[in-house]
Amino acid sequence: MSETAKNLPDDPALLKAMIAELQAENAKISATLRVHDQLVQALRLRIAKLQKLAFGKSSEKIEREIAQLELALEDLLVAVAGEDDAPIDEGVSEPHDDEPSAPALRRRPRVSDATLRERRELDPGTGCHCGGDLRVVGEDVSELLDMIAAQMKVIQIARIKKSCRRCEKIVQEPAPSRPIPGSMAGPNLLAHVLVSKFDDHLPLYRQHEIFARMGADIPESTLVGWCGRAMKTLSPLIERIEVDIMGSDLLHADDTPIRVLDRSRRDKGLGKGVKQGRIWAYVRDQRPWAGAAPPGAVYRFAPDWKEEHVLSHLADARGILQADGYKGYAKLYKPQPNGLPRLREAACWAHLRRDFHDFWTSTKSEIACEALDRIGKLYDIERDINGQPADVRHAARQKLSKPKVTAFFAWSEQQLLRIPGKSNLAKAFRYGLSRREAFNLFLTDGRVAIDNNPAERALRPIGIGRKNWLFAGADTGAETLARAMTVIETAKLNSLDPQAYLADILNRIHDHKNNRLDELLPWNWEPLAVTHQEAA
Repeated sequence: MSETAKNLPDDPALLKAMIAELQAENAKISATLRVHDQLVQALRLRIAKLQKLAFGKSSEKIEREIAQLELALEDLLVAVAGEDDAPIDEGVSEPHDDEPSAPALRRRPRVSDATLRERRELDPGTGCHCGGDLRVVGEDVSELLDMIAAQMKVIQIARIKKSCRRCEKIVQEPAPSRPIPGSMAGPNLLAHVLVSKFDDHLPLYRQHEIFARMGADIPESTLVGWCGRAMKTLSPLIERIEVDIMGSDLLHADDTPIRVLDRSRRDKGLGKGVKQGRIWAYVRDQRPWAGAAPPGAVYRFAPDWKEEHVLSHLADARGILQADGYKGYAKLYKPQPNGLPRLREAACWAHLRRDFHDFWTSTKSEIACEALDRIGKLYDIERDINGQPADVRHAARQKLSKPKVTAFFAWSEQQLLRIPGKSNLAKAFRYGLSRREAFNLFLTDGRVAIDNNPAERALRPIGIGRKNWLFAGADTGAETLARAMTVIETAKLNSLDPQAYLADILNRIHDHKNNRLDELLPWNWEPLAVTHQEAA
């Protein structure tokens, strides 16, 4: 019997009063939970609608509202969880398709097999209370997920000096190379700082505060220097990644705005001393058609949206470029003296679909709805052939997709005769018809994707980062961000832990032969410990 039951009164009247009070309290809590649940659902739907809008011509206002709503949703979910006594990591409840922002709830955490495990045995002993001997008949094992706090470690490198008794020569091992010559920063610490800043978007002043709590007072100026010098150490590797990716004959490209401090106007105050630059992402991803080349992403910063930057980025590119309708790409698609363009344009069906979706959302147009349905049938086909070899994809598209694409454009021409020419719906149809050849390219080449989602996914970290920092520190800061994201995001695309990868690279790059630097590229990399074991 519990202690609570023992303390209950014997008087039936008092017991009834207590029950009535508990029922009232329970009803109040239930009502509060229902209100919370309604607010949660409303926030999720609002975020979902805003995210779909943000996939079009993204605006800073929409992104800020999404960030604010996500914070509000998180607070509500925490409040609801505090009132709910049910186990929160048992069962499964994944977000619905119309709730892309909803976190997965009621699901046990997934822990990889590589995670460190510690066994703690609770043994009743060898003897029973009756005097008999106990024997093992089995065991019940449960798991508790815990975390060991990160620790700072000072590694003392002692180079012992010895002298020869015969010749009196002094012998001493040479000092090992360091990621940053003359600095006390170890490779694991540097990797942590870089990934925290450029992938987790944790500003250096916050890292300074965290390190101070861990017993290491590292000035922000020192952290700044470490980041800059570590990036310099990684520069040869980043350049190899850029050359390899940009030399591909099929690239995805997209860009996003980024606010940058304008040094020429820094005396105008914070608001007027900020300009808008652009970050471009160029992505190679052959996994959807089982290609041999590994995935990777190259990021480039430009101080504005002028076409000269894209022309410079893609100066040596040849093959196919999958991108949106940005006019800066136009010169790349024009025929050269030999009659062939430097790059063939592959359009993005997802981009076209968003135009129809935006119009349908605001007007509930039946024509826009039919356009969405027709494009959706193309995506149904793509879902079935994703990951298949290029020739299989090509055959399926010729048989199944080509008739639907032909019918879509014929239907588009008919609709233009029926609707107002200046409407956004007409603009969507004209956008597709004016790029018909680019929208048809995926039908003739099984390597080409139906959309430009790989490049759009590559730019999401920038959007996440904008929630944590207001702007990049001038052009040089944005350029450093782009180069850091190149190595970090490429590591992630190759299923690597970017912090473990960078720590190993920083530990060995100075001692690695330049003519074998390709061994350290993310898709070729093997941890140093594994290399030593194999050598043994």
